[in-house]
Amino acid sequence: MSSVDAYTEANSQQIAFINSSILQYARSRNYDFGELNRGNVSNLSKFISHRVILEYDLIDETLRRHEYAKVEKFIQEIFWRVYWKGWLELRPRVWHDFVNSESPVDHETLKKALAGRTGIECFDDWVSEIKQRNYLHNHTRMWFASIWIFTLRLPWQLGAKFFLEQLLDGDAASNTLSWRWVAGVQTKGKHYLARSSNIYKFSNARYPNTKLNEVAPPIQESGDYDIQPNSLKTKEDQSNSQLLIFENDLHFKTREELYLKYSKIYLLNLGNKERKIPLSENVISFKNSLLFSFQKIFPNSEILIHDFEEIAMDLKSIDVVYPFVGENLDYIQKLSVKHNFKISYLYRKEDNLCRAFCNKGFFNFKNNIPEILKLIR
Repeated sequence: MSSVDAYTEANSQQIAFINSSILQYARSRNYDFGELNRGNVSNLSKFISHRVILEYDLIDETLRRHEYAKVEKFIQEIFWRVYWKGWLELRPRVWHDFVNSESPVDHETLKKALAGRTGIECFDDWVSEIKQRNYLHNHTRMWFASIWIFTLRLPWQLGAKFFLEQLLDGDAASNTLSWRWVAGVQTKGKHYLARSSNIYKFSNARYPNTKLNEVAPPIQESGDYDIQPNSLKTKEDQSNSQLLIFENDLHFKTREELYLKYSKIYLLNLGNKERKIPLSENVISFKNSLLFSFQKIFPNSEILIHDFEEIAMDLKSIDVVYPFVGENLDYIQKLSVKHNFKISYLYRKEDNLCRAFCNKGFFNFKNNIPEILKLIR
């Protein structure tokens, strides 16, 4: 992808999908036709996860062109991302336990899995696709995770970390909680088991007779995660002359006037020394390309290399676009304590409104989507 105009590319792909393919999405979305044939899905996830495309703008644009009933499944899939973010915001310890986890593992099996040498043809092909294209079809991600956990008997945490390392659309909430769901620890006792017949059907008959463990019980983990007090924050105004934006929220459409008021905007994609889960070179490069695209729009912005440490040492306070639970939030909170500066977060009102519906399961959230749409549109 060209680093010159990521926003134009994202917008072009969004419009093309909404105009041409979205009405077939519900019927065809579960099919993985191969890495060279992705016309049945939007291919927007890498832009959505970095908010080059904002979820709410995509929903609004979709509903401007189509009736809700005709695009309901696509709208629900976009809201899954919103829901996962809100759910994790209310239970941040889930993220911290995951990212700090150390699981006993069969190192030889892990080595073969990461190299794509398990002997399971479909799985090995998917490993290659992940490493070469840094993408995997959503349905295939479920198959992959199930095989990783229940057939190869590897810890779900290591699989989730592998995805974050390699996928361009890697997202702390969606990735972590999706792996937990497949394993059976997100909704206790309910896991997802990949089946050979399902893979055969939805891979367009590319993988017949895949030998899998199709009778495995769900993973058992002790402990529950209670909702932590989280008052809905509504701050959307400038408090300081300087602003920090991480690479996972680069949307500016509704904030352009605000952003231009700052004397300096710092743009940051953490280097691997600052991350607990290191990213592949391709993922780092992609994130940097998005920052370059943002910088071309805002002359008051500056891209930082790897970290914020040097600037942080002289800070008293700074505005920060709220980066959600994940590596970025962990980093800036730790740095603010270390150098004793105050953070004033900028939040989006839509995120706060949606979070109010994330205290229960997605079924409850889904039932409230018509009400949520009234609130955010």
